[in-house]
Amino acid sequence: MTRDDHTADDDAEADAEVDVESGAEQLLVLPEDLRHELKDPMGPIETDADVLLEAVDGPLIAVGDVVTYHFLEAGRPPDLAVVDERTKRSAVDDDVRETVTESTHLEAVNPPAELSTEMIDALLEGLEREEPTTILVEGEEDLVALPAIVAAPEGASVVYGQPDEGMVHVKVTDEHRRDMRDLLDRFEGDVDRFWELVDAER
Repeated sequence: MTRDDHTADDDAEADAEVDVESGAEQLLVLPEDLRHELKDPMGPIETDADVLLEAVDGPLIAVGDVVTYHFLEAGRPPDLAVVDERTKRSAVDDDVRETVTESTHLEAVNPPAELSTEMIDALLEGLEREEPTTILVEGEEDLVALPAIVAAPEGASVVYGQPDEGMVHVKVTDEHRRDMRDLLDRFEGDVDRFWELVDAER
């Protein structure tokens, strides 16, 4: 490639932060002052998957191994599941791991307390697929519910686990999207690049 072939994308790639341990391209990083705020559930909490599913009338996005497992056991595979073979930072039981990873279609590296470019690309690709899709994450998927709420279609259900309480159900609306955008704007990292990726698919 000649110097004249150099593009803005090349500049962005050169400037991208890379997580030293994982090698993943770092996009957003959770700042310390937001960690406590994110412990509050973003929607109603339900402990019974069958009861929760009664309120689901659109695409179902499950973030977390145990949440995904409960939906599979209830006979309703999520349209998109994001799992990392861990719960509360410990390995999940073998039965849960084998069940939720049986039909893995995409993989992504995403370090703890971060959202990597690879993770966002996989999330957006998964949301576009017609068939149920599972993303297996190397690292942690804890923050993926936030961009999922922004990128999911109107009326979709994004469900994630609330430790020791149950499953949080967020029915996606414009108000939820605005709230998540405001929250993600407060992250550290390349926020502009993040929105370029997310909004390009909308």
